[in-house]
Amino acid sequence: MTPRATVVGAGLAGCEAAWQLARQGIWVTLIEMKPEKMSPAHHSPLFAELVCSNSLRSDRLTNAVGLLKEEMRLCGSLIMAAADAARVPAGGALAVDRERFSGYITKALREHPLVTVESREVTDIPGGPVIIATGPLTSDALSERIAELPGLETLNFYDAAAPIVTLESLNMERVFRQSRYDRGDDYLNCPMNEEEYNAFVDALLEAETAEVHGFEENKVFEGCMPVESMARRGRMVLAFGPLKPVGLRDPRTGREPYAVVQLRQDNAAGTLYNLVGFQTRLKWPEQRRVFGMIPGLENAEFARYGVMHRNTFLHSPGFLNARFEMISRPQCYFAGQMTGVEGYVESAASGLVCGISLGCDLRGMSMSELPGLTALGAMGRYISTPNKSFQPMNCTFGLLDSLPVDKEHKKIRNKQQRYERISERSLAFMRDWSREMGLSDAEA
Repeated sequence: MTPRATVVGAGLAGCEAAWQLARQGIWVTLIEMKPEKMSPAHHSPLFAELVCSNSLRSDRLTNAVGLLKEEMRLCGSLIMAAADAARVPAGGALAVDRERFSGYITKALREHPLVTVESREVTDIPGGPVIIATGPLTSDALSERIAELPGLETLNFYDAAAPIVTLESLNMERVFRQSRYDRGDDYLNCPMNEEEYNAFVDALLEAETAEVHGFEENKVFEGCMPVESMARRGRMVLAFGPLKPVGLRDPRTGREPYAVVQLRQDNAAGTLYNLVGFQTRLKWPEQRRVFGMIPGLENAEFARYGVMHRNTFLHSPGFLNARFEMISRPQCYFAGQMTGVEGYVESAASGLVCGISLGCDLRGMSMSELPGLTALGAMGRYISTPNKSFQPMNCTFGLLDSLPVDKEHKKIRNKQQRYERISERSLAFMRDWSREMGLSDAEA
């Protein structure tokens, strides 16, 4: 009899998990509450909707998330196949056309002969082999059931999404096209002088924010800090953060601006751009007023305003093992941002590990260990290692095993070269591992 499994949630993690199960010959029931029920942050009926940025961040092997992407590609990742197919220009980053990306994934799963899709809300944890991948927007009913699991602390905080503006509404006499350090021209840049920057910060500090029920300022995750919250931390925080001007030169002056707001292409047609790093909870009229002070955005048309939404994650150490499986209930997995991984790619990667692990178990074999010298293994180690102050974490080289240092292996002092060597070591292992697990020969 063909083994069966249930995946709850058709976000990035759930879709990747379902795909990895199906390609191992497992019958999958994929349950998604959209479109019958939509969360406040969701707008599309498609699977794997990108609710914040359209960027999957760096695609370079000198960046840990770039390494993670390549590891996933070696494992036949559906999410990476979709991202590569829906790519839009973004310099050294991997950004995608949202509709094309989600459409690719939805089509692949709905047409797979081993995947059955059910559109309904899940209010309890299903029995049998299951992967819970309901993400940071888990419904209240299911959140309550998860919170009742023994030994688990469920923490709540909020993420913020950046606004999107139309290209045709920008003042291109002020805006210039350039990527940092002359690495192409994929970004639009709005340069500020000192006076403009200070006026913008003053307006941001005085702007009215939307009330978010249960919001606590000190629980906003640093990787998704609202721009107005950053401004409150110090006048120059933005200039050294999302508005940093380094590596850019204003062609009108020939000099580096005092500060720069960058815009990144958000769709394949190049008609929409998002404000990089501008997650916000300002009220919509305030967004029009304050962001309209940015040079080049004086008459900007907002295709989407920034919004604030809930994020839920588990205290995973002691609750999940390094394969994202419940320690107290074998064959029950949690995947995605709710496990304490942070970011689109990391969420999808956790789903990949869950799908491979559960699929192997249902086929009567065990998944070979993913060591900490790989990005996938390091992520699993992070969420499962005892940590009283556990917080969500992006994939960084700091999580991976360091290179050996002895008489034969001198420490590589150049950071980029060191990261390249770490990536080479990881990918050499992953090529062998994916072949051993029978994952490298399937196509998405």
